[in-house]
Amino acid sequence: VPERPTLGNTDYAFEMAISNIRYGEGVTKEVGVDLQNLGARRVCLMTDKNLSQLPPVNAVLNSLAKYSINFQMYDNVRVEPTDQSFMDAINFAKKGEFDAYVAVGGGSVIDTCKAANLYASSPTSDFLDYVNAPIGKGKPVTVPLKPLIAVPTTSGTGSETTGVAIFDFKELKVKTGIASRAIKPTLGIIDPLHTLSMPERIVANSGFDVLCHALESYTALPYKMRSPCPSNPINRPAYQGSNPISDVWALHALRIVAKYLKRAIRNPEDREARANMHLASAFAGIGFGNAGVHLCHGMSYPISGLVRTYKPKDYNVDHSLVPHGLSVVLTSPAVFAFTAQICPERHLEAAEILGADIRTARIKDAGFILADTLRKFLFDLNVDDGLAAIGYSKADIPALVKGTLPQERVTKLSPRPQTEEDLSALFEASMKLY
Repeated sequence: VPERPTLGNTDYAFEMAISNIRYGEGVTKEVGVDLQNLGARRVCLMTDKNLSQLPPVNAVLNSLAKYSINFQMYDNVRVEPTDQSFMDAINFAKKGEFDAYVAVGGGSVIDTCKAANLYASSPTSDFLDYVNAPIGKGKPVTVPLKPLIAVPTTSGTGSETTGVAIFDFKELKVKTGIASRAIKPTLGIIDPLHTLSMPERIVANSGFDVLCHALESYTALPYKMRSPCPSNPINRPAYQGSNPISDVWALHALRIVAKYLKRAIRNPEDREARANMHLASAFAGIGFGNAGVHLCHGMSYPISGLVRTYKPKDYNVDHSLVPHGLSVVLTSPAVFAFTAQICPERHLEAAEILGADIRTARIKDAGFILADTLRKFLFDLNVDDGLAAIGYSKADIPALVKGTLPQERVTKLSPRPQTEEDLSALFEASMKLY
């Protein structure tokens, strides 16, 4: 183990941490047996109001009933959660004194359940204790958590594999989160039947999240260049930089996105495409859950947090929101044009996987080629024409930059360091895509 490192000393190791994963059509019916095997006596089932009426939750309820599992349901999860909605779920979990959790839903539900499990297991902790620095204290999690089974119903966040929980911090109008290997689910149950009830735009936006998870983790700063090197392994961040294992998962996820995302969006009956995108979400989750993401995600948090009036098609919500995958993908052409000068070969390889002909490409054009490939991809899928189309103007750029600056946990994983001026230019370039 290195002696206590001086600041600026780079890391020399990386660590792989993922949830156990079970995959198969109809596999949700096993959740009751899993809880029985765990000896669970009081189970918390978390979902949201829309999902509570849909087949995925029904499948879980049937399994709980079949195996006589004692549970309480919390269906008040907010789509794109806030610190307040996290606190509501945490208070429910503290009162319930549960010994196991089941989360059925997209990233919002799974992330909320992770937070509820964490703070109910650490009842004397202040909410900001575990929130990422510099917004919170970013303390390491040392308390034992209860088992959490995640049943994802979207093909996007990969939250069933990761130790990350994201929320909107209302006071600062910015998204942040909690990142610790300790909060990752015990088991992710990936049942492709659940994707059949997803509307078209939810398939598209969650698929864009998979796309950016794969691209960002593959092009992230290599783990050996990240500093400081931790004096204690518990302080090694979940987002460590690109590494040889996460690279494998990121590239594999990217290939599946290239082959199946358009099909999954255009034809809800295409079970092969939807099943493959459900797996791709978990694959990309394994990649970014250990390598991290960088600028698309760092810049997406204020795009989501500062939304005024935008309400997306196919989302049954009573508040304005920019779906996470959309907020991430709208800056992707500008971001990868910017980062490509550091690792152009990786950017070119990604462009080729997404369909670009790179036989005569010059290495110095890698960023423009990947950016153009992404623009064409988004145009083909009727994606809003940049930030201007979702309600932003150049006058908003200073606020968007200000909201990106606290996201050091991810922005410092960009292969190319960025100034405030660089961020302003990236937001400006993302106002219009086509």
